[in-house]
Amino acid sequence: MRTLFAACAALLLACPADAAVEIQEVTSPGGIEAWLVEDHSIPFVALELRFRGGASLDAPGKRGAINLMTALIEEGAGDLDAQGFAEAREALAASYRFRAGDDTLSVSARMLTENRDAAVDLLKLALTEPRFDADAVERVRGQVLSGLQSDEQNPGALAGRAFNALAFGAHPYGSVSDGTLDSVAALTREDMLDAQARTIARDRVVVSAVGDITAADLGALLDELLGDLPETGAPLPDRAEMGLTGGVTVVDFDTPQSVVVFGQEGLARDDPDFFPAYILNQILGGGGFSSRLMQEVREARGLTYGVYSYIVPRDHAETWQGSFASSNERVAEAIEVVRAEWARAAAGGVTVEELEAAKTYLTGSYPLRFDGNGQIADILVGMQLDHLPADYVNTRNAEVEAVTLEDIARVAAERLHPDDLRFVVAGRPVGLESSN
Repeated sequence: MRTLFAACAALLLACPADAAVEIQEVTSPGGIEAWLVEDHSIPFVALELRFRGGASLDAPGKRGAINLMTALIEEGAGDLDAQGFAEAREALAASYRFRAGDDTLSVSARMLTENRDAAVDLLKLALTEPRFDADAVERVRGQVLSGLQSDEQNPGALAGRAFNALAFGAHPYGSVSDGTLDSVAALTREDMLDAQARTIARDRVVVSAVGDITAADLGALLDELLGDLPETGAPLPDRAEMGLTGGVTVVDFDTPQSVVVFGQEGLARDDPDFFPAYILNQILGGGGFSSRLMQEVREARGLTYGVYSYIVPRDHAETWQGSFASSNERVAEAIEVVRAEWARAAAGGVTVEELEAAKTYLTGSYPLRFDGNGQIADILVGMQLDHLPADYVNTRNAEVEAVTLEDIARVAAERLHPDDLRFVVAGRPVGLESSN
């Protein structure tokens, strides 16, 4: 059975990248909505669920509870302990993956048609009747604590943590969703049950399915899988107030190479300027070895192995960020180069060649994302989370192509603020001190 599952996955990865994607909007008899792409070429279904709110719904004083609860969902449910659940899943050749992020609790399920009903029943058991047995809680808690202890020795993790604390303060975005050593150590089984009730509810679920299933069968599946969930969960978080100001923050850490996270206020996914900003970022720091930052910081001066920028449109706040690592002796110089490139981009001057190269890459690479049922299901659920229409897959590249040099220049002038960049440096940088 597992061999068949692996063969199906291999076949899916071999599908043509430009295969048509026809999205059906499905509503179950019980009122649960989903997006579906039917593909009956092989007997396999990929199902993606997202519960809005995610780890940001931790109760006060319980940071890390939703992350720990999510890691425990598959560690026993109903009358099955952790081993029994794993054996049942393997017997069905099904796979489930559970993850907690800042904005969503994610469930990814893969199942064969012949076992679909049983695989859905087992997944439902995990979502509705997780056991949270004491031995499983302690085992997974130990894994989480080990990760948190490891992060204490990771300059990248320290820099990211400090940047988020500066940017978002007391909002959940300002702290680590995995929790702290103290908060995770104090979590109880009752906290796991509360975390489950806060997140896994029908009023926040977003669903997509791709593969060997009809709309009618998907509707029945959704009602069976999700129909018994609580109607509502905890209120979604408020919008985060951005606390970033320009300057440098140094996090002292004994390492020969400093890690830098930098950023400023960004823009939302539904902002009319999103596509010009997206292309601008591709030119500035998103284009791998061809980006301006990579050319100036790495190629021209040898200050780093890699430097990147990226737009981060969270549900309740937006940043335009970047990161790199450099030796303690030269990180100050690298920061000045990044700030200068940010200023050069803000002042305009994107060339026709840069714009066309960015468009060519962004439009050409987009179809390559649709290289399997699982990947397509993941894209569809992401589109719904971003409130994009179902025909976005057909209009997206046209929106990229419509961006002009004038659009880029205006957005660069309005959205890039080099003086507002905050650089958080984890290391012992020579010639750098924390400012304001």
